Amino acid sequence: MYACGPTVYDYGHIGNFRTFVAVDVLHRFLRQSGYKLHYVMNITDVDDKIIRNSARDGVSVKQYTAKYEKAFLEDAAALNIEEAQLVRATDHIPEMAEFVAKLQEKDFAYRAEDGSYYFRIAKFPSYGKLSKRDFAGMQDGARIDVDEYEKDSARDFALWKAPKPGEASWDSVIGPGRPGWHIECSVMSMEELGETFDLHAGGEDLIFPHHENEIAQSEALTGKPFAHFWFHARFLLVEGEKMSKSQGNFFTLRDLVLKGYKPSSIRFLLASIPYRHQLNFTWDGLQQAAASVERLRNFRQRLTGGQFSDGSGEIIARLAQETKDRLRAGLEDDLNTAQAQAAIFDMVRTANAAIDAGQIKKGDVPPLLAALEQFDEIFAVLKDDDAAKMKSILEWAKSEGREDISKDLIDAVAAQQLSNADVEKRIAEMEAARKSKDFRASDAIRAELTSAGIIVEITKDGIRWRRK
Repeated sequence: MYACGPTVYDYGHIGNFRTFVAVDVLHRFLRQSGYKLHYVMNITDVDDKIIRNSARDGVSVKQYTAKYEKAFLEDAAALNIEEAQLVRATDHIPEMAEFVAKLQEKDFAYRAEDGSYYFRIAKFPSYGKLSKRDFAGMQDGARIDVDEYEKDSARDFALWKAPKPGEASWDSVIGPGRPGWHIECSVMSMEELGETFDLHAGGEDLIFPHHENEIAQSEALTGKPFAHFWFHARFLLVEGEKMSKSQGNFFTLRDLVLKGYKPSSIRFLLASIPYRHQLNFTWDGLQQAAASVERLRNFRQRLTGGQFSDGSGEIIARLAQETKDRLRAGLEDDLNTAQAQAAIFDMVRTANAAIDAGQIKKGDVPPLLAALEQFDEIFAVLKDDDAAKMKSILEWAKSEGREDISKDLIDAVAAQQLSNADVEKRIAEMEAARKSKDFRASDAIRAELTSAGIIVEITKDGIRWRRK
């Protein structure tokens, strides 16, 4: 599987990460289904925007992209997106030039007067087969040299761009210049996965022109199918509107973390709507996602920390198995993540009621935990490590002089200063104080833990705690 990764010219926004989470869900599901998966993702570290911005800032392309690549990897790790085999465009530029030379030999590419090379779309009759667009009336020989364009009409697209004053360029077998955006993914995917591979993934915005152009140049060179299957995730709306800086509704992942939202809550929300459907990102929805994650974590803690009598029951075993079957069925239905989430919460509701009624036995706990584990192999939200992952973003915000750092974020990171063993020791002291009716001491310990970012809950099953 090859996935189009980030173009590292800025910090990743939540629309980008909607796609990356969807691809991660696919990756995890394929692995859970027993496939041996060779998963490659590219880092686009040279394109029009990067060239323009690095020249503007008076730094090299590598210097400019380094901090944004680092930020992307940190953000992806915060969202529990498993890292693929990463390939970078700037590491494959000689191969890209050779690819263009071979296309020219086959008359699919031609050299313009300025030294740029273009793909001859008229020589590839099936152009448009992915995006289902009819380009029969296109103007032969008209060229476009920008990497991204919105037009429905096709134009011969740039494979290699001649150098311009003040811009980065590379020497190659076809002369100085730099690769066009589209050639990068063809070369990197085919080098790692072969001339034909199984699955190509990315955001819906890449269908045309990027993926359409990848197919054309790759199949023109090899005469073989490029990718057998395509996976495109839809972008999101924000409060029902298209996300845009001019609308004031443009958010990077870091913006949300600085507001105090946990990465697990953000991931849960981004994965909650099936990838083919448009997700409407709302603040209420993010709050609900946070509550859903806490409900799952509290349920697991209730199972692992509860006091249950010996034995087991057929009803709970059947509930756990039916849940696992529903999880599989939902995800097998074109990755219907909404169905999978519904299945796990139905189980939590029924099992919680059974615990309240004293109907859960020790032998019932393992199958319920197994269903939770099957769910979390895909959704990856149960591990309570949000604060540790938010720490690097907090440190970055301080170094950047950001003034919009919420107290919730500061408290959550501060809670990491106490180890689990330290917290458990104080909880044991709190329990001892309560048993001896020393409620003043108990309350003092609870206040101390709360100020350190530890939430303490007193339940009929005992004292539970969690980090903010």
